[in-house]
Amino acid sequence: MKSTLPFIGAVGLWVPGMDLRSPAAAAEVAAEVETLGYRALWLSEGLVRDPFMEASTLLKATRSLIVGTGIAVIWGRHPRVIRSQSRALLDAHPGRFVLGLGTSHARLVEGVLGLRYERPLTKLREHLDHLDEPDPLLELAAVDSGPAPQAPRVLAALGPRALELARDRSAGAFSYLVTPEHTAHARAVLGPDRALIVEQAVVTGVSADEARARARAHIAGYLPGAPYRASWQRLGFDDADFADGGSDRLVNALVAIGDDEIMARVSAHLAAGADHVCLQALPTDPVTLPLDQWRRLAHLTRRSAGSAAVPIN
Repeated sequence: MKSTLPFIGAVGLWVPGMDLRSPAAAAEVAAEVETLGYRALWLSEGLVRDPFMEASTLLKATRSLIVGTGIAVIWGRHPRVIRSQSRALLDAHPGRFVLGLGTSHARLVEGVLGLRYERPLTKLREHLDHLDEPDPLLELAAVDSGPAPQAPRVLAALGPRALELARDRSAGAFSYLVTPEHTAHARAVLGPDRALIVEQAVVTGVSADEARARARAHIAGYLPGAPYRASWQRLGFDDADFADGGSDRLVNALVAIGDDEIMARVSAHLAAGADHVCLQALPTDPVTLPLDQWRRLAHLTRRSAGSAAVPIN
């Protein structure tokens, strides 16, 4: 039997560091995001507060906004805890939470979270095995409350093996820092009935020099990440593109600057097989939310008006 992801539309937002502001401020921001017409908001791994707790705050502050973890890292999280947190969110807000899981990369896991990073794909597969094990307590609870709701699950995936795992063990894939060429490849691996959610970095509403500076600083922060380098190399970039903070070719391919280029890039991802493009508007600094850019880009949400829910197995 096929099921569907919630109706998330063609365009949403990806927001890093939402937990760097107070819960009250985050709730106010989420309410405005919903008012602007965005159907989905994706949260990065939390640095101050757990993303599942943050999702609860944002869901309470809105009426229909879909909130997803994009992504919650598996390291340091027991599958049982993830299962119970997801169920709690769906119990309180039916049909409005999507569970995004992944391994992230060593720089975050070891350098920020202080956890060991090894054999990521194997660890993710093992984590999914445990996550899918029968839970006697949930079965007991179902006697009174009915079957436990299951959160639609997407996996962070860049390389071929990760995409295959997403195809075989989840509702679909969540890709980050990719081009429309990668989106086309991902769709070919996933097949027609898995969701493909693509993050796209953007800058708009500022001078060209400022936009390029933000774009370059953003990409420079990911250059040490081995998974991203490997992904870019598969797309035809080489060591010259990774030197001196990243080549213009690399930066331009990964960050869309200006309204026209953003619209063209979103259209290219959708044409290549993406079901949903979540925009990451780059602010002046990590603790500033780019509300001005979200307001400016809200017209893009009109693209989602005719989008259907994504069928998945």
